[in-house]
Amino acid sequence: MLEDLKQRLTELRARLDEAWKVLDLAARKEEIAALEAEVGAPDFWSDADRAKREMQKLSDLNKEYAAWSGLRVDVEELEELVDMAASEKDGSFESDAQSRLAELEKRFKDMEFTMLFSGEHDASNAVVAIHAGAGGTDAQDWAEMLMRMYFRYAEKKGWSVRLVDESRGGEAGVKSAMFFVDGRYAYGHLKGEAGVHRLVRLSPFNADSLRQTSFALVEILPEFDDSVTIEIKPDDLRIDTFMSGGKGGQSVNTTYSAVRIVHLPTKITVSCQNERSQQQNKETAMKILKAKLLQLKEQEMLKEKQDLRGEYHTAAWGNQIRSYVLQPYRMVKDLRTNHETSDTDGVLDGDLDAFVEAELRQQVKPGDFRERVNRE
Repeated sequence: MLEDLKQRLTELRARLDEAWKVLDLAARKEEIAALEAEVGAPDFWSDADRAKREMQKLSDLNKEYAAWSGLRVDVEELEELVDMAASEKDGSFESDAQSRLAELEKRFKDMEFTMLFSGEHDASNAVVAIHAGAGGTDAQDWAEMLMRMYFRYAEKKGWSVRLVDESRGGEAGVKSAMFFVDGRYAYGHLKGEAGVHRLVRLSPFNADSLRQTSFALVEILPEFDDSVTIEIKPDDLRIDTFMSGGKGGQSVNTTYSAVRIVHLPTKITVSCQNERSQQQNKETAMKILKAKLLQLKEQEMLKEKQDLRGEYHTAAWGNQIRSYVLQPYRMVKDLRTNHETSDTDGVLDGDLDAFVEAELRQQVKPGDFRERVNRE
């Protein structure tokens, strides 16, 4: 019995050491120290918005490091107890040790999820854009349902959401919406949501309650900080201002505070109207434009190389990733991973972890973790 315990502990310790290297937790500790020094600087709160983001980042890093270091200490303590019991041939604590080991193995499995975030931008905040497809009011209502789903998902994760642009539908829903999701690994969690989402239901906007199929496109971008540079020529931009059309506030429909920026070479258009001033709207719109241009550049590079998993796809119409069926049966199914559930209410209320994890695990190829350790 003790030999079995020792074997399982040895395997858990090996996986824990591998995770420590893959996540580079030693460097994470140095990053925490640097942020703590920055927070203590006299001028730290001169930029309140940036200060809040840095404080949130520090809090997230501390929680992450504390969880992994705490697990490491608990594993080491149990190793010592098992070794002591083996040397003294004391089997009286075996039942308790089995229970403690099972709890440690479960903690590791839950935390191991973060090892799936291997992308360059996975730890970043996310920019989410939702666009209603063809289908009029039903599609616009579906787009708003998706927006609520992601808001609830962010809330469950303890992340904050900032709505920066919204175009309301005439009768219900939204034609389009864009918002920031601020939280560590927000982009890593949400990047797999990019693509077309399909809804089948009895239409609440049809007098005959006919079954209706609606589509909405979801775009996911990482939020880049000021250290990321990309050349944007002023002559390549057309900047328009217009009256904001939000739900309320002193400046709504009274001043030209909303901003629309068109990048002429690519035809990429970004609008922002929910910030407090025209300058803030312009800065936010430029940040989103920069993210779109960087993503476009990365997509072009990926297209040239071809992804090892197969054909290259973008988050565009025709690339349907998930179906939400509410009638004649209830089912949400991801068409890439085949993960499915009949709990449609839970999914639409933000219970997305199972879908997110299934997509991330599909991205991981055999030996990926070992290769990442060997590169250190």
